[in-house]
Amino acid sequence: MDGGGRYLQSMTAYQAGVVATRAASDRQPPRIKKVFGSSKSVRRRSAGVPIEKRIPRYLGTWLTLGFFSGVVTFGLWQGGHLDTFIRENGQPHHALARALGLGLEQVTISGIAQMRETEVLTAAGLNSKLSLVFLDVNTLRERLEHVPMIESATVRKLYPNELVITLTEREPYAIWQNNGELFIIAADGTVIDLMQDERFVDLPFVVGENANIRSKEYLALLEAAGPLKARIRAGTLVSGRRWTLKMDNGMDVRLPEQGAADALARLVKLENEQKILEKDVLAIDLRMADRVVVRLTEEAALARAESLKKKPMRGKGVET
Repeated sequence: MDGGGRYLQSMTAYQAGVVATRAASDRQPPRIKKVFGSSKSVRRRSAGVPIEKRIPRYLGTWLTLGFFSGVVTFGLWQGGHLDTFIRENGQPHHALARALGLGLEQVTISGIAQMRETEVLTAAGLNSKLSLVFLDVNTLRERLEHVPMIESATVRKLYPNELVITLTEREPYAIWQNNGELFIIAADGTVIDLMQDERFVDLPFVVGENANIRSKEYLALLEAAGPLKARIRAGTLVSGRRWTLKMDNGMDVRLPEQGAADALARLVKLENEQKILEKDVLAIDLRMADRVVVRLTEEAALARAESLKKKPMRGKGVET
């Protein structure tokens, strides 16, 4: 105690206690640390992702266009002019996009040889009342690939107002006659179109059910015919099993189901040695490997019958 009756207390000890209490308090993590981690780390993550990367691209443009489209559409609908506006200017959202400089002003088409540009535009459903920004390239591609002449398509947008279309066409391979109708077909048998164009008249000609998907067999037979290839006008698939060739003089050449190329080699030999294609014959049957059967024309058959009558009968003299 001091002279005034008060206890003496070490200031150093008191300060140490205070320090110890504060140190313990400092070791207790703040509530925000328990939930979110340190405030520094929170600020660091926010600063590491720029706001422009967290907002979808073109969000402002889409929202603006959507807002004004809604306003215009509502106004036209309220005024009873919506149908007239759509008929003259297209859908309101397309009209608004065109007014903002995002119209469909140029379409570049590449890869076409058989098709015309107008056919491509019609198939894709493109016209001047559309806008580039609201076109769906996947929908356009699917529309184009549904066209039989088109094997594949790619569609790209080039802002502000150009659309680029690249096509791969199916090559016309042959003409197919089925049920009295003529079709242009691709190499895989896909029907491309009705035969309505004289550009394709020189294509190989196949006839009969499923002859379109067997057309490669027919073209192989044409090559096997060698010098007679130019004289073959068409091939008919009979019962889905074998081919009958139609020659340029109307004669039919019936080939076997197996060994058709060998039968054609026999035909080439007969033509070289006997000019069989120049005779009055309706059909030549090569289905049997050891013989050739011919069917004469009616006139040739009558002439042959008359000649046989005039031949001497063995052991009975000559008929008069």
